[in-house]
Amino acid sequence: MDASLHTPLSPPASGQKIPVSVLVVIHTPALDVLLIERARQPGFWQSVTGSIDARDEPLAAAALREVEEETGIRAGSAAVPQSALRDWQLANVYEIYPLWRHRYPPGVWKNTEHVFSLEVPAGTPITLAEREHRALIWLPWHEAAGRCFSASNADAIRQLPRRAQHQIARR
Repeated sequence: MDASLHTPLSPPASGQKIPVSVLVVIHTPALDVLLIERARQPGFWQSVTGSIDARDEPLAAAALREVEEETGIRAGSAAVPQSALRDWQLANVYEIYPLWRHRYPPGVWKNTEHVFSLEVPAGTPITLAEREHRALIWLPWHEAAGRCFSASNADAIRQLPRRAQHQIARR
C-alpha cells in the first residue's frame, strides 16, 4: 500500500495529529486492566492511547507521556519504575474512524498504533484528564477486552496473559 495515502510527507499543520500512535494497556500483577471512558463519547472504553507529538518523538517516550497525561501515573518512581513499561514490538495499522479524521491532515485515513503495556501495583491512584476521560474502571483482563470499543485494544488485552507471562519468564 502507498504510505503517502495515510502518512503525510511533510509535517502536519499546527493542531493536526500525526498518524502514528501508542496504545498502553495498564495492568496490575493480577492482570486487572485499567479502562477509561472517553469524555465526549460515553460508552467508548479504552486503554491509554495517543499520537506522537513530533515525528522524532521516541515511541516509549510518547507512551510514558500519554500515561501521565491521561492517568496521572508517572513512571520512574519507586512504585512504577520506567522498566515496568514494555514495548510489545507490535504495530497495528487501522482505518481512522471518520468521526476523528478531521484531526489529521487532508487525505490521511490510516493510523499506525504501537502497543505497550505498563504494570502498576494494585491500588495505584489514578487522576483522569477530565477533558479527555470521564470515568475509569479496573476489570479482569477477559472482562476488559469485552468492554473496549476498539478491536485492536481488545486484541491487545486478550494477549496480555501471554505477554505478561513471557516477561515474568525473562526476569
